Amino acid sequence: MLYRASIDKFFGPIRRCLPLAKSARTLDLALGPRLNKLPLTRWLYEELRRAILERRLQPGTQLPPTRDLAGQFRVSRGVVVTAFDQLRAEGYLIARAGAGTHVCASLPVNTSVQVNRVRRIQNLPAAIRGLPRSRPPRPFRAYEPELREFPTDVWARVASRRLRRASPSLLATGHPAGYEPLRREIAAYLGSSRGVNCSADCVVILSGVQQALDLFSRLLLKPGQAVWLENPGYFGAATAFRNQGANIIPVPVDEHGLDVAAGLCLGRGARAAYVTPAHQFPLGVSLSLDRRLALLAWAHEARAFILEDDYDSEYRFGAHPIAALQGLDTHESVIFLGSFNKVLFPSLRLGFAVVPPVLLDPVLALRLGSDVGPPGPDQAILCDFIAEGHLGRHIRRMRNLYAARLEALQEAAHKYLAGVLEISSIRAGLSTAAILHNGMTSAEAESLAAASGIEVLGFHRFSLGKSTVEGLLMGFASFTEREIQHGVRTLAKALESAAHRRVST
Repeated sequence: MLYRASIDKFFGPIRRCLPLAKSARTLDLALGPRLNKLPLTRWLYEELRRAILERRLQPGTQLPPTRDLAGQFRVSRGVVVTAFDQLRAEGYLIARAGAGTHVCASLPVNTSVQVNRVRRIQNLPAAIRGLPRSRPPRPFRAYEPELREFPTDVWARVASRRLRRASPSLLATGHPAGYEPLRREIAAYLGSSRGVNCSADCVVILSGVQQALDLFSRLLLKPGQAVWLENPGYFGAATAFRNQGANIIPVPVDEHGLDVAAGLCLGRGARAAYVTPAHQFPLGVSLSLDRRLALLAWAHEARAFILEDDYDSEYRFGAHPIAALQGLDTHESVIFLGSFNKVLFPSLRLGFAVVPPVLLDPVLALRLGSDVGPPGPDQAILCDFIAEGHLGRHIRRMRNLYAARLEALQEAAHKYLAGVLEISSIRAGLSTAAILHNGMTSAEAESLAAASGIEVLGFHRFSLGKSTVEGLLMGFASFTEREIQHGVRTLAKALESAAHRRVST
């Protein structure tokens, strides 16, 4: 007995990954239909994986030979081989010469739950994957405002006064479109500062642009329908569209913004388009007037909708604000999206959508199925903050601060990174594009920067397919001029040392 126990202890881990001889068998497979024009290899992989996780293919089960399976489903043998290889690499299948391919016997009972969780994490967009979450942020984190300068004392006074007199109706579940006084303030603010043509009735309060993208992608797009997306562009939009099963059409961006003519060639019949016309993410360019008009003409002709993300429009330094695309729209084709989460502070989680009347009831009905409505007290506090003029004063003060910090970044880069990295001349936003001139890829430069303690985002994270521009997105808003200068020197050493190593080899 001791001898047998020792043998089991030694060989047990090996046996668990070997096929179970008694239960091994060949079989015909019943797989689900191929939907939404999913690539054959992906369809076969997902259906086999689902059958394994749902235990319709038991551990140890022998799968048909690749040639037989290809004949059964009328696909090439290469499709089956590729799907099998992927499943073997992920540990679902095991193959032995002369014994065929079997379902691995070591899958745990709760594999389906755990793997589904892992797959959701694995499917996060590349722009998010691996982002550092250090506190305080390190130069040049690109997605945060200067939180040390937020007027917390003013916000606290406004909040205290509002909460002391909070009515039962404010504490109860509110209207799914949001707190009406806040919607009126937003409509007035957008009309004067952004040239948006709207009333409070068309404003819907949301947690931010990402929730808006999720709602409108589900409302406007059916699986397989096409949508235009700027390339390079915002990863959050790509995530929302992929979650809906949409066919994303990458439309190139140049110094004039989205290339509408290219979009027409790539997918004239698209159902929607996502754009950042005031300050394109991540390149920072503005959509030219002729392209704005061409985009609106296409949307009217195609009966499509344009999702206009008013990204960082509040912060333009030394130039007049650029009017919203929505203000030029005469056919109710534009859905205008904005947020207070970067203007004030990210954890506020309050944004808005200006919705064409034809979409208002459907989007509110869809919204009721997710979070019912936004939080009443937070909306009321923000409403008072805007109405009393605090928002306008804060934006003006931060605009001056950010302008000085961007200038410090541009000067330091000119001094220490000349010939290696060129900072964009566009003076706007909380972050800026920096183009590489030393032959490095965006991924290489980002990796070298991270090794030296510098946070930058390579443009490869925002590209749909192969990067068309090699560069970095560099934030400046949340760093003092001294921190910026030190960060640029550190980044210069990291990039230049790698360039020297290249030359020497």
